[in-house]
Amino acid sequence: MASMSPPSVPRFSVEVYQNVNLPEGGREVNAIVTVTAAGGPGEPSLPSGSLSPGSFSPGGHAPDAAVVVMVDCSGSMDYPPAKMRNARDATAAAIDALRDGVAFAVVAGTHQAREVYPGGGRLAVADATTRGQAKEALRKLGPGGGTAIGTWLRLADRLLSSSDASIRHGILLTDGRNEHEEPEALRASLDACAGRFTCDARGVGTDWEVKEVTGIASALLGSADIVADPAALAADFTSMMETVMGKEVGDVSLRLWTPQGAEVLFVKQMAPTVEELTDRRSAAGPRASDYPTGSWGDESRDYHVCVRVPSAHVGQEMLAARVSLVLPTPDGASPHVLAQGLVRAVWTDDLAASTSINPQVAHYTGQAELAQAIQQGLDLRKSGDVDGATAKLGRAVQLASRSGHEDTAKLLAKVVDVVDAANGTVRLKTKVSEEAEMTLETRSTKTVRVKK
Repeated sequence: MASMSPPSVPRFSVEVYQNVNLPEGGREVNAIVTVTAAGGPGEPSLPSGSLSPGSFSPGGHAPDAAVVVMVDCSGSMDYPPAKMRNARDATAAAIDALRDGVAFAVVAGTHQAREVYPGGGRLAVADATTRGQAKEALRKLGPGGGTAIGTWLRLADRLLSSSDASIRHGILLTDGRNEHEEPEALRASLDACAGRFTCDARGVGTDWEVKEVTGIASALLGSADIVADPAALAADFTSMMETVMGKEVGDVSLRLWTPQGAEVLFVKQMAPTVEELTDRRSAAGPRASDYPTGSWGDESRDYHVCVRVPSAHVGQEMLAARVSLVLPTPDGASPHVLAQGLVRAVWTDDLAASTSINPQVAHYTGQAELAQAIQQGLDLRKSGDVDGATAKLGRAVQLASRSGHEDTAKLLAKVVDVVDAANGTVRLKTKVSEEAEMTLETRSTKTVRVKK
């Protein structure tokens, strides 16, 4: 385990859990990498000297966060009429949770995007006056028009790019499907915004598309969830904003260096949610790759790293990978290394040692399979394949039971009748509410951490 950090960012540490032993000729090395960030209250979020001139904040320092809230104002938000009122109240609650000095804006989203506050292509600086003005502007929001989420995201990106803040974040609320732009247009917007800001996405009610909302959050390294009852929006928005206000450093990358002849097979975030990072690789020098992790506060996350190494003989040992957490520097010089850990490989003829699966690796392999089984099972159920859906959702029940994932087990029990959890024996329920099915699908990638 290694921990190192500039004094003005959270202290990062890396722990590596693996079975280092491989049989003769064995090539695949698996490791769970636990990254923990712990920072002191009130510390600035970037190393000294990294703030650029001309930024705005009380006291002359750059604000450490900039946030844009995107509120769905399409015509469907009028059904029921209370939904729009709940959305206004939730946005007001989020604005109340902003710290003084944080840059912010509110965007109304329909088939186009419109600046609600402050307007003029700029961000406001949060204080008692601007928070009051923003909440007054919200009173004028009403439903009408279509849904083109890509335009909302591009406006948020333009607004956030005007800030020098290290934490750039969006909060997006929608109640419907993205019907007024092609899927390719939304994908292009997500590609353009990826790495520029993070975004939490929420679906309110049950008329939205789960894969759209979770896809937005996944592409922009944020969280996704369902708020089936619009009356619960204010509490959810407040919680989201408080989480954003707890972030202390942005744009952190997981860097993997591998020796000559070694190859990274995959990198996945495993806790608090399953998130595939392999395809988000960017080159970082000879035999090194960076994988984005977004912004961090006081928190811990787990990653599964799999590396293929050259085969070797019994008794040989090698460094399979060096894992680092890195923070870019504003001047483009070498990034700050926040923490490091080592993934090793040792070849042995001890069969028991080489075939043992590390408990952390085993646990998260099961968690990844659980998420996949739920998603496949629900897709098969929608397509009318009863036998296939029963088999996949039965396997999900078995995995949830085995790993102690009580929350997922409860959600599964609203979709299937559980006959024998240990063996995965289930029957599909004949009547399942949209809310139950959408909640299970939306939260399918949430994981429980292994008990170390």
